[in-house]
Amino acid sequence: MRGILRGFGLKMGVVTRKGFEARVRELSAGQAMLERITNAMLDARAALWREFEQLHREMLRIVRDDEICRRLMSIPGVGPLVAVTFKSAIDNPGRIVKSKSVGALFGLVPKKYQSGERDFSGSITRTGDESVRTALYEAANVMLTRTTRFSSLKRWALEVAKRRGLKRARIALARKLGVVLHRIWVDGTTFQWTKPNPAIAG
Repeated sequence: MRGILRGFGLKMGVVTRKGFEARVRELSAGQAMLERITNAMLDARAALWREFEQLHREMLRIVRDDEICRRLMSIPGVGPLVAVTFKSAIDNPGRIVKSKSVGALFGLVPKKYQSGERDFSGSITRTGDESVRTALYEAANVMLTRTTRFSSLKRWALEVAKRRGLKRARIALARKLGVVLHRIWVDGTTFQWTKPNPAIAG
């Protein structure tokens, strides 16, 4: 809609989600063709948003009734979407023999370049389920930037950030979160705020 309005020389500017529709109607008012186009698009947007909210409520209900997801959410930064995405992708935690393998499974480990004279690591492999990789990365970002309470895991990630930068710390923490999530699932435990968690030693 922004692009269509821009074609008529109209700029949306900065608006909130709630103020988006009112701003569109304000800009298109008095232009019959533009009103017909934007009205149809706003109706479609409203319908999509209603369906999204319905799906979101259903997801929250599923997570609320799932004991495993509730334990996974004991980790700071891990919300309902991250928990259910991880659980759905793993399905059976027993198929992963070592928790440390979770990072490689979802492409969060560095690529290795080896030859007779060279041996170095590159960017992450990005293999496996992209939705899980994204979810773990977002959870890591929340823990680093929005969670105020400290834990051994966050302290470890901040040390990585000091040495290698925030971007690499997010990736490293995402990889570690995958390990902790798997161990919590397998062991039937919850997140340990003060004691070292399984990922720290890895």
